[in-house]
Amino acid sequence: MKVVRGSKRLLASLFCAFLVLTCMVASVLAAPGTSDSETLTIGVPVDRCPVFYLDAETDEITGIGADLMRTAAAKAGYNVAFRVIKEKTLKDALDNKDYDVVMPFGSAVAAASGHPSIVSDNLLQTPFTLVTVGSHETPPLNKLRVGMLHSLGGAAETVRQLYPGIKIALYETMPDCVRALRAGKVDALLHNSYVWYYVLQKPSYSNLTVHPMAMFSMDFRAGTLDTPKGREIIGRLNGGIASLTDTRRQAVILDHTSRRLYRYDFFDYLYQYGVIILLAFLLIASLIVIAVMKYRAQEEKMRKLVDYDSLTGVYSLNGFRKRVEELMRANPDTPYLLSYGNIKNFKYINDRMGKKAGDKLLRFWLKKTQDALSDKEAVCRIGADHMAVLHIAGGEESLRMHNQDVVNHVRSYFTDRGKDYKVQVCGGIYVLTPEDYRQIDVDHMLDYARVTEKRVRETRNDGWEFYNPEQWEKGKRAADVINNLPAAIQSDNLKIWYQPQVDFKTGKVTGAEALCRWAHTTLGYLQPAEFISILEQTGLIYDMDCYVWDKVCQDLCRWNEQGCRQSVSVNLSRCDIREDRDLPKHFHNLIQKYGLTPDQLRIEITETAYVDNPEVLISTTKQLQELGFQVEMDDFGSGYSSLNMLKQVPVDRIKLDMRFLTEEGDPEKGRIILSSVIQMVRLLGMNLIAEGVETLEQARFLQNLGCTEMQGYYFYKPMSVQSFEKLFENESLRVDEPQDGKK
Repeated sequence: MKVVRGSKRLLASLFCAFLVLTCMVASVLAAPGTSDSETLTIGVPVDRCPVFYLDAETDEITGIGADLMRTAAAKAGYNVAFRVIKEKTLKDALDNKDYDVVMPFGSAVAAASGHPSIVSDNLLQTPFTLVTVGSHETPPLNKLRVGMLHSLGGAAETVRQLYPGIKIALYETMPDCVRALRAGKVDALLHNSYVWYYVLQKPSYSNLTVHPMAMFSMDFRAGTLDTPKGREIIGRLNGGIASLTDTRRQAVILDHTSRRLYRYDFFDYLYQYGVIILLAFLLIASLIVIAVMKYRAQEEKMRKLVDYDSLTGVYSLNGFRKRVEELMRANPDTPYLLSYGNIKNFKYINDRMGKKAGDKLLRFWLKKTQDALSDKEAVCRIGADHMAVLHIAGGEESLRMHNQDVVNHVRSYFTDRGKDYKVQVCGGIYVLTPEDYRQIDVDHMLDYARVTEKRVRETRNDGWEFYNPEQWEKGKRAADVINNLPAAIQSDNLKIWYQPQVDFKTGKVTGAEALCRWAHTTLGYLQPAEFISILEQTGLIYDMDCYVWDKVCQDLCRWNEQGCRQSVSVNLSRCDIREDRDLPKHFHNLIQKYGLTPDQLRIEITETAYVDNPEVLISTTKQLQELGFQVEMDDFGSGYSSLNMLKQVPVDRIKLDMRFLTEEGDPEKGRIILSSVIQMVRLLGMNLIAEGVETLEQARFLQNLGCTEMQGYYFYKPMSVQSFEKLFENESLRVDEPQDGKK
C-alpha cells in the first residue's frame, strides 16, 4: 500500500514538473522577438507572498501574479520590468508616471487624483477568505468587523460594495493586522487564500484559523489611467492574457504554493524553541562571561607586564610612549620638556653595595620623582638605571625645586644611611617644539635627551644639560609673557598708543589706529610682534584685545566730552573669531556703555584671517555692518588671496600694504600693481587708506593715483595718548613736509 502511494506522489510530481517545463518552453517560443520588445514597467506590492514577493536569492520580484503577467506581456510583445510600489495604496500608485501599469486590481477604480482608470482582462481568479483566532464564530457578514492591509484599499472598496454593513479597518503591515485581531479590535482578517497559505506558516500564528469557504473571489487584473496610451497597453495585454491557458495558470500557482517560501526569523525560532534557546543562551552567556573575565584578567596582567616596570611600578618605555602621546594630544597648549637621566657607575653600586641596595635606590629615585609629578606628567624606567620624565616646563624655579626635592635626595641616598658614597646623577633635557606636537615621536625626543645625557656623563661627573637651550630660553620667555598677562592688565602695564591717519591732500588728521605696548615688569619693553604671537598661540589674545577695545572706548568717550570727536581703528585677531563668541554683540555693548556711535570704532581685520576661517569671519563682518560698524581689511596685498577675498567679503575700507613698493622685486612693476589695485578698489565702491608710507615720494605717488588717506612713519610714528591728544591743538597742521616729532 505504501509503495503504491509513493508511486502516485512521484508520478504527480513528475507531471507537475513536466507542465511547468512545457509552459516555460512554450512561452519562450511564443514570445515574438523578446530581445527587441518594448519594456513595460509594472508597479506591484511585494507584501503578498506568494502572489508578489522578492526572491530571497536574487532579490528580484517574483510570484504567481508576476509570472503570469510576465508570460502574458511576452505574448503581447513586451519585456517587463517590475518595480516595488512605494505608495500606500494602488490608487495612489496609479498617479505615478514611473509605472506603465499597476497591479493587482479587482476592477477599475478611480486614481487618488480622481482620474478614471482602465483595467485588463482577468489573469486569474483569487479567492478571498477570512482568518480568525481559533474556531471563533464570526458575526453575520453585514455586521462583521474586518481587518485588511492598507495596500488592499481597492479590494476594500469592492468588499464594501458587496457587503454594505461591513466595517473595514486598514493596517500598514500583517503583524499590525494580527495584533488587532488578537486584541479584539476586529472579528476577522481578510486576504486572498494564496497569501494566507504563506502567512500562516509563521509559528506564532499557529492559533489562527482559515475559514474554508471563500468569502468572495476577486479578479486579478492590471490597471492604468484611462488615456490613449493606457488603452493601447491594456489592449495589447488583453491579447496576451487571452492566450494564457488554464494549464499554465495551474502550473504557476502550483510552482509557488509548493515552495517553502516562509523564512524563519529570530523571533520565530524563539517562539518555537524558546525554552531551549533560553537555556542555551544562558549557558553560552555564562561561558562568555567567564571567558571574558579570564581574558580581561590576563589582558590586565599582560598590560602591566608590558606597560609597567615590575621593579619600580612606574611606566615601562612602552607604557611611557603611550602616556606621553596621550598627554601631548590632550594638552596641546602646555609647554613640556622631556628629561633622560641615569645613575653614573651604577654597576659599581651593585657590586659594592649589593643588588638589593641598587634596587632600593632605583625604587627610591622613581618613587620620589613620581610623587613630585602632577597627573599631566609621567615617568618611566628604561631598563637598568635609566629613567625618563615628561615635565611641564615651568621655568628655572620649577627645575630648581625638582632638583632640591628629588635629585639631591638621590645624591645623598647612601650618605643619609650612614654609607660613605655619593650618588652621581647625569641627565639631558629636551624642550619640546611646536613641531613635536604636530608630529609626535617619543623615541625621537628621547634620542635628543639621551644624546645630551651621554655628553654630560662623558664630560662631567654630575648634572644636567639642555639639548636645545634656544628653545628653552624661548619657552621661558613665553611662560613669563603668559603668566604676567593678568597682572599687566590689572596694573595698566599694557599701554594704548595711537598712530595717526592723515588726509595728505588737506593735511588733516582723520583718525588713528590703536596699538598695544607692554612695559613688562621683568622682561622690559616688549615688541608687539613678540607678545602678540605668543598670546595667539596660547589663546590669550582675546583677553588682551578686550582690554584694548575697552581702553580705546574710554579714550573716545573722554574726547567726545572735550569736543574732539575722533574715530579709531582697532585690531581684531584671527584667533578672536570663533563660533562660540558673539563679537558683534560685544562691540555693540561697548559703544552703548560709553555713549559712542558705531562710526567712531572701526574694526580692522587682517587679510589672512579671511583665508583661515572665511565662513565665520564673513558672517561676523556682515553682522558688524548691520550694527553700523565699518569693517576694514588690514594688510591688503600681504597674503595670497586678496582679489578673491574682495569678491567674497563685504568690507568698507581697504588698508593697502605698501610692501608693493618697499620689498624686493621690480619697483616699476610694484607701482603698476599698486595703481591697478587702487583703481580696482575705487570701482568696487570701497574706501582706501595706504599704510606703511615712509617717504614723501611715496605719499605724492599715492596722491596722484587718487589715494589721499595714509598712515606711516613719514607722517607719525605710534605715540602715547598724551602725544596724540596734543595734535588736536593744531588742526590746520600740514603734512606735505615732515613735522617736528616725525620721522
